[in-house]
Amino acid sequence: MPGAGMDHVAKITLEEEAPETNQASRMHLREDLRRIRCVVLLCLLSVLVLTLPTAYLLVGNLRAPSSCAVQVTEERGSPFLKQWALDTVTDTLSSAEKPRAHLTVRKQDLTNTVGNHLPILQWEDKRGLAFTKNNLSYSSNALVIPVSGDYYVYAQVTFRGPIESYSKTNSVTEIITKVTDSYPEPTQLLTSTKTLSEKGNSWFQPIYLGAVVSLEVGDKLMVNVSNIRLVDYTKEHKTFFGAFLL
Repeated sequence: MPGAGMDHVAKITLEEEAPETNQASRMHLREDLRRIRCVVLLCLLSVLVLTLPTAYLLVGNLRAPSSCAVQVTEERGSPFLKQWALDTVTDTLSSAEKPRAHLTVRKQDLTNTVGNHLPILQWEDKRGLAFTKNNLSYSSNALVIPVSGDYYVYAQVTFRGPIESYSKTNSVTEIITKVTDSYPEPTQLLTSTKTLSEKGNSWFQPIYLGAVVSLEVGDKLMVNVSNIRLVDYTKEHKTFFGAFLL
C-alpha cells in the first residue's frame, strides 16, 4: 500500500534525524555554558578593576593621615584630639621625614655676656656640617620644636685655656635649657660642671650632654655656658648642638 510505505519512510527519517537533533541541542547547550562562563569572568574582572582604585585610596589614607584630620582637630580646639593627631603623624613619619638638626659653633658675640644670666651660645645652622631639616628650625640662638614627641637632644662644648691671670674661674659649666610658653622660667634639661686643674698652660676640656627628652610644639632649646670666653670655636667638631625626633 502506497500510504503505508510513505509512513514507514517518514518514521525511518524521524528516527535517523533524532540523534542529530539531540547532538545539536547538546552543542548549543555547551555553547551557552561557555558564554555564561565568559560573562561571569568579565563581571568578576570588572569588579576587581573597580575595586583596586578604592583599595589603593584606603591604604594610602591609612599610611598617611590626611591634613584634613589635623585641620578639623585644630578647629575643634581639643588638646587631646590635637595631640592624638600629632602623635599619629609622628608615628607614620619615616626616618628621612622626621625633624632633625645639627648646629656647629661659630665665633661668639661677647656682648651677650652682660647680666647675671649664663650666656647663650650662638650657632651656625647652614654651612659646613650644620643643617636643619623637616621644620626643626633655628631662631634667636635656639632650636624650635615643630612636632611634639620624644627627641634625643645633645650638645658638646669644648672649653680651652689658658685662663687669664685676672680670671678667678676654676670650673666650667654647660647647660641645655628649654624655654616654653606654658612655663615662665627656663628649665634646665641637662647640665654638667667640670673642675679645671690646669692654669697657665694650654688645655682643653670638652663636656658632652645627651638624653631623650619629651618636647612639645613650640619648645625652644638652647645651650648656656658659664664662661663664653673659654669656648673653643676654632673647629666645628669640637663644639656642636643638635636634636632629632625618635
